[in-house]
This record gives sequence, structure tokens and C-alpha cells, in this order.
Amino acid sequence: MLRSPKLAAIAVVIRTDTVLLVKRRNPPDEGLWGFPGGHVELGETAKEAAVRELREETEVIAKPLDYITNLDVISKDAEGKIAHHFLLVAVLCEYISGEPNAGDDVNDAKWQPLADIMSNAILCSKNVDVVINMASHAKAGQIYDHGRGEK
Repeated sequence: MLRSPKLAAIAVVIRTDTVLLVKRRNPPDEGLWGFPGGHVELGETAKEAAVRELREETEVIAKPLDYITNLDVISKDAEGKIAHHFLLVAVLCEYISGEPNAGDDVNDAKWQPLADIMSNAILCSKNVDVVINMASHAKAGQIYDHGRGEK
């Protein structure tokens, strides 16, 4: 029985005109492309979790830069009861090294063209395009300072 939301972190890694995505093996987004990520462990920051999960799921190494946004992912079963509830912390990461190789709980990992995602040519988890837009603004220096609400 689900008692509370689970905290998870996702790694958003953009290289030129591509983004690193994984094809999920397990529900709730089984078969869909999304950002590498997973549960935040006790004593671990969301930034640390994002780069750890990135490495576990893709073998790609990255450096966490900044928080982008938070997303609630809530899905219900056939009876209308909550089956999954995740609070996802999106972390902008800078690529360091490695080539995508599917590991852990994913079926595939690859650099996907941004244009294909934005045109819905690839079946993605909800809000992947929204997070990419936010990450693009963050990379361009347009993210707000979290403490003061200023640019």
C-alpha cells in the first residue's frame, strides 16, 4: 500500500542538439523514453542521486549543475487507486564522458535528437519536452537564482 510519495531525481544531459534518454523497463512509464533517474537514497542529495542513477542506467558520467524543476508523477490503477506517486527533481547535468549503454532498469539508452522529441516523433514520458525547454533556458543562463528569485 502506497503511504507517501517517493522522492526521485532525473538527470537532464543535453549535448548540442541531442539529449540523453533511456527507454524505461518498468511501470509507470514502461516502454517510454525519459530521463535517466531513480530514487534518492537516505543521506544523498538529489544532485548526487541524479548523477549516480545516470551512471547506473547509462554508464555516462556527468557533473550536476543546478536544479531545473520538480514534477509530480501520479498514476492510478484500473480501480482509480493511486498506484505510483513520485516527486521528481530534475537536475541539469554537464556531460563529462562515456557512451550510453543500457543498464540497471532500462531497455535502451541513447542520445536522442531534440527535434524528434519536440515534434513527438519519439514516444516520451509526460513533460520530457517541458523539462528540455526549461533545461535549454537554464543552459543559456536564464535560470533564476533559487534563493533570491532573481536572474
